[in-house]
Amino acid sequence: MNSDLPDFVRRRMEVVYLRRVREDWGGQHLFRGRHPGPRAIRLDTNDYLDLTAAPELAAAHATAASMRDRGTLMSAVFQQGGPQERLEVDFAAFLGHPAVMLCQSGFAANTGLLQSVASPGVPVYLDMMAHASFREGILSARADAVAFRHNDVEDLCNQIRQRGPGLVVADSVYSTHGTLCPLATLTRAAAEMGCFVVIDESHALGTHGSHGEGLVASLKLQPWVHAVTASLSKAFAGRGGLVACDPVLAEYLRFTSVPAIFSSALQQQDLAHLEAALALIRNADAQRIRLHSNARRIRSGLHELGYFVSSGTEQIIALEPGREPLALTLYNALAAHEIFGAIFCPPATARNRAILRLSVHCGLSEEDLHHILAACAEIRDEVKLSEWRSTRKWKGLETPSVLSAPPVREGAATGGVAR
Repeated sequence: MNSDLPDFVRRRMEVVYLRRVREDWGGQHLFRGRHPGPRAIRLDTNDYLDLTAAPELAAAHATAASMRDRGTLMSAVFQQGGPQERLEVDFAAFLGHPAVMLCQSGFAANTGLLQSVASPGVPVYLDMMAHASFREGILSARADAVAFRHNDVEDLCNQIRQRGPGLVVADSVYSTHGTLCPLATLTRAAAEMGCFVVIDESHALGTHGSHGEGLVASLKLQPWVHAVTASLSKAFAGRGGLVACDPVLAEYLRFTSVPAIFSSALQQQDLAHLEAALALIRNADAQRIRLHSNARRIRSGLHELGYFVSSGTEQIIALEPGREPLALTLYNALAAHEIFGAIFCPPATARNRAILRLSVHCGLSEEDLHHILAACAEIRDEVKLSEWRSTRKWKGLETPSVLSAPPVREGAATGGVAR
């Protein structure tokens, strides 16, 4: 370790990082393993609709980047009118909300929103699996974080009765296990109890709904949702984030959200990319059908092979080894078959709850699907599947009759998308 660093910095690095690599990870860095080759099957990307290589996006980006006037490299606070404002109007219509504020990222959207609307002493009720960016906003606002059990509306309501109204935060599709929020029940209950409701649609925007408008709009829940947030680096395959809300709140956020004030606005080529992506996504019915078909195929196939994947239902599939060295073994075993997922470990998960996340996308061919399932069948002994925490819990708590098929998802209305 660099001896020139102050002692308090070295101590922090030792406890948080270096000791973790040595002890928890067995001396092997979880994120320094084998790299994907040109023939690899990539399940470590959130490009659900396979838009990254779309020629329309490349052309829009190139045209905007080649323009002589590429905008002002300043905070959006200083910009009025222009391409960003026009795109915000388009996104508002797409999402069925009165207004949208574009942000630099989904993280900036979530953090800036909560930092601006919460305040010291105000309870913020967040699903225990909600995105970590919300917690940063709570810390910034010096509000009170109150976690409720995952997808447990009754627990949420009990917490609100005890502490009083506040903010309620949830994801429509959760980013680690692909679980689906009981949106209709949760949003109505929270709003009727006087709470400000925020739903993160990062992993549903583009992929769910009759035109990819997400689950809040698809289920017509806007009257009970005060703000929808999203990252645009998933199905939109771009860079940016958004907050959809009331026009007065959007205007307030432009001048109070710290990430908005103290970061430069999105560049012209980013806006052009997102505008082109929005046009493609509105007409991507075939891609959405293929995406959800692929997700069902892989999830049901893994279930039959003895992998516990019933904790989720959507295009994000979590394989749950538990201990981090087991997650690394799993990553390497699949990488040897040219299949690459993403390891999630603390702080993205709880301690000893590491997962390998497989993000399914519509670009997977029949051959790819067969190869993925064949590889997962072949490596079961190598990755010690029977020793996984999730496997032991599954086999010990559920009966064979329950395990005959993956669970039917509750309230999974998706506006005409084949499921």
